Amino acid sequence: MSEFENEYTWGNAIIDNSEDSFHENFDKAIDEVKKEFGKKYPIIINNKEIFSDDCFTVISPSDTRMSIAEFPKASVKDTKDAIDSAKNAFEKWQNISYQKRVKIFRDCADIFSHRKFFLATIMIFETGKNRIEAIGDIDETIDFMRFYALQLEKNEGFCKQTFHPNSHEKTQTIMKPYGVWGVISPFNFPSAIAIGMTTGAIITGNTVVLKPASDAPLSSFQFAKMIIPKLPIGTINFVTGSGNIVGKTLIQSSNVDGIAFTGSQKVGMEGFQEFTKTTSKPFISEMGGKNPVIVTKYADLEKASDGVLNAAFGFGGQKCSACSRVYVQKEIADKFISKLVEKTKKIKIGAPWNKEVFLGPLINKEAKTKFENVVNIAKKEGEIIIGGSVLTTHEFENGYFVEPTIVTKLPEEHKLVKEELFLPFLCIQKYDRFEEAIQFANQTEFGLTAGIFSNDQKQLDEFFSKIQAGVVYTNRAASATTSALVSSQPFVGWKNSGSTGKGAGGENYLQQFMRTQTQTRCD
Repeated sequence: MSEFENEYTWGNAIIDNSEDSFHENFDKAIDEVKKEFGKKYPIIINNKEIFSDDCFTVISPSDTRMSIAEFPKASVKDTKDAIDSAKNAFEKWQNISYQKRVKIFRDCADIFSHRKFFLATIMIFETGKNRIEAIGDIDETIDFMRFYALQLEKNEGFCKQTFHPNSHEKTQTIMKPYGVWGVISPFNFPSAIAIGMTTGAIITGNTVVLKPASDAPLSSFQFAKMIIPKLPIGTINFVTGSGNIVGKTLIQSSNVDGIAFTGSQKVGMEGFQEFTKTTSKPFISEMGGKNPVIVTKYADLEKASDGVLNAAFGFGGQKCSACSRVYVQKEIADKFISKLVEKTKKIKIGAPWNKEVFLGPLINKEAKTKFENVVNIAKKEGEIIIGGSVLTTHEFENGYFVEPTIVTKLPEEHKLVKEELFLPFLCIQKYDRFEEAIQFANQTEFGLTAGIFSNDQKQLDEFFSKIQAGVVYTNRAASATTSALVSSQPFVGWKNSGSTGKGAGGENYLQQFMRTQTQTRCD
């Protein structure tokens, strides 16, 4: 049996002192990817590539003059055809041995590993992620495929002999796939989340209709194109277009047996209610967060300021795990804020394919407009201590670039403190007693990630005991709330951040795509 090892490309580059080679690989990939710009791509139904004149254009948020790709606007009929294709393929695929399914996904992971810099560079242009964020996304994709393959192998396809006191009865449990799954994925991890959810469904014997986010469909297309020839016809179908058409059709279809969704809490809950309106079916969802960090008077403020900055402003706060609230004890608040502001001033903003850039653009015009609206509210009802501007000088004029922004003096119940924004926008709140900080941190409908900085062991223990979130960290300078690693840190949301309480990249994830059957054979 194979052992699991994280891909960990950037981390290994640091360990091996090979950062120069890392960036050289990216420089080569940039030239290769640019040659692909502007192509027309198909949807794929029943293994057939279907092109259309009715398309939408994927543009680079870094420079809207760059046309990355064109994809079809799939219709209701297209989506229903994709569902029918998946339904027809189900019986054949579910009866293929788990060992063969494991091999297919390990082979795919190896291909992704070989092409990682090319795939990451596509993502840089498609989403505005910087080099390290993009390679991390591809690494996570590879990790999901390998880790889920290992879990299926370790559990022998989730077939287990059970004991019965009557020797004439031979008993076992076996987990079987449900059937057709709709996979609805977001823009912010266009490879890892889309492919991770799809892998979970397919490797366990289900078939899939994959609908990627319209802002970033090219990353998951690379996977679909690669894996489709390895599977029975119709096992995976790739359909692009509007959520109001493709997503809605998937959720309303009686022939879809399960949904895997990542996105906003509003859309997720509406989808869950619609999908389970008349029958009980699995709906696996991760639905965002409003993630807090607590900084106490016992904190190392260098670590705390680094951890908060990376968690709040990495990929422009466009992560469901991003830190968006900080609760800092009054005794050290001014000193912490000063350190954080000074480090924020030094953030390099620009075209994310350049190796020195930390912060690229927001994903689209709507996000930029939302930023402007949020900043206007913050100016009136709080105090912006850094940032707050859309960047419009020559270097930035064709992209959706904004300044990382920190605001204080908002009431605790203010909507900017409570609502997920998906922006590089951080609220800092002050507190007196540690018990208050825990209370404030938990006063949210979300429960995804949380962090604390303190060198007091009693406080750390109390934090772990009382914090209401699925993924929690202490004293993590690399990032206070983001960058969970497959296998080590299963990614799970509590409360309205998720629907199942079982984390992606964890040992319990695959079972959600299957149901148990108890089998008894009598002499």
